[in-house]
Amino acid sequence: MASEYGSAPRSRMIGRTFIYGSLALLAALYLMPLWVMITTSLKSLDEIYGGSFIGLPEAVTFEAWGKAWSQACIGTACTGLKPYFINSLMMVVPAVLLSTGIGALNGYVLTKWRFRGANLVFGLILFGCFLPFQAVLLPMAQVLGKLGLSGTIPGLVLVHTVYGICFTTLFFRNYFVTIPDELTKAAQIDGAGFFRIFFSIMLPAALPIMVVSCIWQFTQIWNDFLFGVSFTAGESSPVTVALNNVVNVTMGRKQYNVDMAAAMIAALPTLVVYVVAGRYFVRGLTAGAVKG
Repeated sequence: MASEYGSAPRSRMIGRTFIYGSLALLAALYLMPLWVMITTSLKSLDEIYGGSFIGLPEAVTFEAWGKAWSQACIGTACTGLKPYFINSLMMVVPAVLLSTGIGALNGYVLTKWRFRGANLVFGLILFGCFLPFQAVLLPMAQVLGKLGLSGTIPGLVLVHTVYGICFTTLFFRNYFVTIPDELTKAAQIDGAGFFRIFFSIMLPAALPIMVVSCIWQFTQIWNDFLFGVSFTAGESSPVTVALNNVVNVTMGRKQYNVDMAAAMIAALPTLVVYVVAGRYFVRGLTAGAVKG
């Protein structure tokens, strides 16, 4: 009997060791590309060709980072990623704000100001979430051409805003439906109108899902390559398109350290967003799932 009681803690310890060991191994495999990118970007070119990609640098140098930022050649222009990084910022900030704001307004109307056919409208909007990027390239190109926005950053803002509305509407609609209708009815009795209820009651209550929407949209828009390469050109390109050009331009020896540094620079904003606000992303999703 005593041996049975003694074997139980031992089996639990073995089970935990196996689980944590497996998780640690999977995490190491998942993080290996990031490790290679960081270590390679901190090495000199001679050390890379004379050693390995995985090992620590013998002498840490940020020369590759500086070259990737301001000297790397994108096509025939050796301006680095800096102007294209700024292009992405000019694109992602208004696109995130617009798509999140319109999605919040749509979710508010579909849940608190219901009308005949509201479910059908929501279903049609939801259908847009399943449209692949390739399916909207030609229609978007025609619209941008007619509006005179082809090949411009404002045109890319419009594309990402329109494509993101489907997802943000889904987020806010599913969150607002958990908020009791009595709140809006009481506000109407007190004389509050459509926008007063939206800005004073619904938006303050929707802060968790606003964080979710902003993180989702920021990540999707910043990492997008297809829309960027399809609807912009030259100096109007986002950083993802410029990164592709940096990697594909070779003068002399392949500069792996510059390529890795450029990739890290392009990935830093999304990494920072997830490190700083990743926990709020999970909280926002779970808050919308358990309310009501």
